[in-house]
Amino acid sequence: MMTKKGLALILGVLMLALVAGPLPGYAEEAKEAYYLSLSDFTGPIAGLALAGSQGEEDYFKYFNDQGGYKGVTVKYIGVDTRYDVARALSAYKRYRKTPHLLLVNTISTGLGKAIYPLIVRDKLINLTPGDGEFQAKLSRTFIYSTPYQDGFAATLDWVLEDWKKKGKSGAPVVGLISWDNPYGREPYRGGKEYAEKIGIKLLDPELFPPGSLKHDVWLNRLAKNGANYVYVGGVDPTQTNVIRDAYALGLTKDIQFMTDYWGPDMGVGVKDHPKELEGSIIVNCFIRGTDARSHPLGTKLWQQYRKKSVDEMVSAYYIGLSHAMHYVAGMKIALDAGGFEKLDGDAMYQAYQQLHGKELTQGITGKTDYSPTSRRMSRYVKFYQVTGGKVVPVTDWRMAPDAVSLHKFE
Repeated sequence: MMTKKGLALILGVLMLALVAGPLPGYAEEAKEAYYLSLSDFTGPIAGLALAGSQGEEDYFKYFNDQGGYKGVTVKYIGVDTRYDVARALSAYKRYRKTPHLLLVNTISTGLGKAIYPLIVRDKLINLTPGDGEFQAKLSRTFIYSTPYQDGFAATLDWVLEDWKKKGKSGAPVVGLISWDNPYGREPYRGGKEYAEKIGIKLLDPELFPPGSLKHDVWLNRLAKNGANYVYVGGVDPTQTNVIRDAYALGLTKDIQFMTDYWGPDMGVGVKDHPKELEGSIIVNCFIRGTDARSHPLGTKLWQQYRKKSVDEMVSAYYIGLSHAMHYVAGMKIALDAGGFEKLDGDAMYQAYQQLHGKELTQGITGKTDYSPTSRRMSRYVKFYQVTGGKVVPVTDWRMAPDAVSLHKFE
């Protein structure tokens, strides 16, 4: 039978524990949410994808170093898929049951589509590149950029402005050269209809196998067919190599070359071929070039966590920062709504649809567009030009046309 003295001793120990907190070795379990990035660190798009993944990882480190939110921090899981669907599916299956896994970033359109039935089954959400089909058919997939056809349509608007500024008459002729895959064809799925709407003549697309070393055949065909402007797709150094070949053929004297979001970067193609790329135009849905190398938060995180000079920074670092910043914003909404115990993929799905119209990225992107009726990261793009070995802004943020709605997706 316990004595009064023994009972008093036990009560005293319990009171001490309540005041002092958990004893060493019995700390409260950490509250962590998870972000799975099925990226490419060593494959065909690693030149930019790796930088984007570094941006994701570094922003989460920064967020955690600030104490997280309501005691919740974020655990980043990065996997090198080498841009291969089979590797990515295998990695997804390995991590899909991770507690409080809220979102999966799929680095390619093909991977995003392959993994989607599993995303639905597991009640998660996924990010994927700019295929407009994910906007046309609303689902649990959120586009992590402005859709490709919307960016292309914005470029066509720029073409008309440039054509008139140069005092040209008639309609400009625009060509496309890109990879022979779904990504390469995407700008025309809505962009073609937009060109017809504003009176621009589009040539048939010239598509080449990824990894092609020379592009003379496709470039000469565009020149022969009268292209005044050529839009180049791929992932740098692909665009750099295409324009390098165009320069060698003498085509850059009379044809204005332009690229999409993944075009020549100061840390990749521009560094090696500044002369050949001089004057090239780049449309982008996140900051790049001199904007990127002077952004207060981005440069701070790059130097703090990468411990490198900003001269070594690749601008895709910023698309990674934007992914992480949107994730944190969504997680905060989900935590406010239901707390950590209810923090899951469904909660994140609802939260992402509440991000519409918010300035979440400190100027790294335009206003966020995610809503119940939008899966676009943003409607805004900005134009840059290669000048004197640098990539400099030539416009402010401008809203891209809605080219997605002009195409009939099957």
